[in-house]
Amino acid sequence: MNRRTFTRTAAAFAAAPFLSTSRSLGASYGEYGDFKKRVAVIGSGWFGKVDVLRLIQVAPVEVVGLCDVDSKMLDGAADIVASRQLSKKRPPTFKHYQELLEKERPEIVIIATPDHWHALPAIAAMEAGADLYLQKPISVDVAEGKAILDTARKHQRVVQVGTQRRSTPHLIDAKKQVVDAGLLGDIAHAEICCFYHMRNGTTPAQAKATVPPHLDWELWTGPAPLREYNSIVHPRSWRAFMEYSNGIIGDMCIHMLDTVRWLLDLGPARRVSSSGGIYVDPASIANITDTQTATFSFDGLEVVWNHRSWGEATDPEYPWAFFLYGDKGTLKADLHKWEFIPRGKGPRLKGTALIEFDKYPEDETEKDLEVHVASAGRGHMRDLLLRVADRGKPVADIEQGYLSTTACILANMSQKLGRSLAWDNDATRIVNDDEANLALARPYRAPYVHP
Repeated sequence: MNRRTFTRTAAAFAAAPFLSTSRSLGASYGEYGDFKKRVAVIGSGWFGKVDVLRLIQVAPVEVVGLCDVDSKMLDGAADIVASRQLSKKRPPTFKHYQELLEKERPEIVIIATPDHWHALPAIAAMEAGADLYLQKPISVDVAEGKAILDTARKHQRVVQVGTQRRSTPHLIDAKKQVVDAGLLGDIAHAEICCFYHMRNGTTPAQAKATVPPHLDWELWTGPAPLREYNSIVHPRSWRAFMEYSNGIIGDMCIHMLDTVRWLLDLGPARRVSSSGGIYVDPASIANITDTQTATFSFDGLEVVWNHRSWGEATDPEYPWAFFLYGDKGTLKADLHKWEFIPRGKGPRLKGTALIEFDKYPEDETEKDLEVHVASAGRGHMRDLLLRVADRGKPVADIEQGYLSTTACILANMSQKLGRSLAWDNDATRIVNDDEANLALARPYRAPYVHP
């Protein structure tokens, strides 16, 4: 949709029912269809636990299996799930996702592995009959993402992508009160950014380590190139390496780009250009950029991304954020708050993140939970369950995840190649650039086969 013909639309989540507390599940069975749903988690690290615990809070699901290549992490996750799910049963654990899918036959699978391990288990789970909650970015390359999308459509699976800004209560309010209400006027420009110091600065000498006995490093690596193990790659710092991720663009930019696409009803990016590199911290073992700018061109609108893992944020109040500029005003927003600033006369509007300690007291003590986004996680899970029941498209449907993921991958390709890329989404090709098209699918390490 062209930005000049953008019309008011109801927020997709507005009609979704909210449970009053995590202990009032009985009255809501009918909203989500025939329960209990059998749920499995592939990738039991930080966000795998965050995701499944949000799901447990909003529906009487039964977690029937957990999978991870780190046995210590896996056992800890099983204990936590047992303490939180209604049945108090400890779910069985698996090292191989194929065995989990075959033995437990889950109906919903949460995939929260490193990015390079998204495509193969996602496709296998859908082929085995499961609907998905798939973390972002959906893939490590464009061809993987298209294969996931095609599989979902072929088998008519419901797939919710973990771009949960679309289910963030205060951003839904900003969409209704500002964007849909037309307060911004003609929206001609958007900026998105992240200035967190999140690129690991450990040197190769400092990171030298042996593989711990509880980790299968060969299987963790999977289809990616086999690097020597180091102390920062697992757990949680694997995004420091392009072999397993798409860096800060694939981690942080995708959230804000997808949010702007949702707010303004934007389709695929038509052209992507990016520049940057390792300008400040070349001594680090990390091989992702520490400085990068990307421009995503849509019909009649450009969205410009900046990240720096050093220095100060351009706007210290909004270090990871989006900014929508219209001829009638500006909308600033992040995960904590939003504010509308009109041009000339008119009221300033604002909102803040929804914290729900009164309804979910366990949020206060859950390890590593970012409490300001817990409500968004619950909302995303509610929306998934509603769509599993009615077989509709969730608010972060796999196609939307594919479009946002593809744009971010193209940004990294542009930065590496040193030129802008024109994207033909219908043909799944970069226009007139044979060299770039060869990079749409990364080589897989044998014996793994690229989908």
